Amino acid sequence: VRLVEVGGGSVQAGGSLMLSCIVHGYMFAVGSMSWYRQAPGKERELVAQISGHNNIYYADAVKGRFTVTRDSVWKTLSLEMSSLKVEDTAQYICRVNGDVSEFSGPADFWGTGTLVTVSS
Repeated sequence: VRLVEVGGGSVQAGGSLMLSCIVHGYMFAVGSMSWYRQAPGKERELVAQISGHNNIYYADAVKGRFTVTRDSVWKTLSLEMSSLKVEDTAQYICRVNGDVSEFSGPADFWGTGTLVTVSS
């Protein structure tokens, strides 16, 4: 399984960007799909998550500004970001937790990330 993030770039504060995470390869079952971010010198933090039961979580810092969605076959995870702030600048990284086969047990898969830069 390989995750590829697309859609990062540079934008001015107040602007919008859409990120997508594409899942390459087969997954027997998906437990959750998540967006994390890591800013320079800071720890990686969870931004948004969709569980296998379609429960959605947002970090307080992005509530009301970011929207996470997925496609019906759990192959694409998207993050629509609006009213971007300078402090949203970070590498945005996709994570999928799931089983690659009926017998494998759950595992975490990570993308390499896409950079979002918000300027004032």
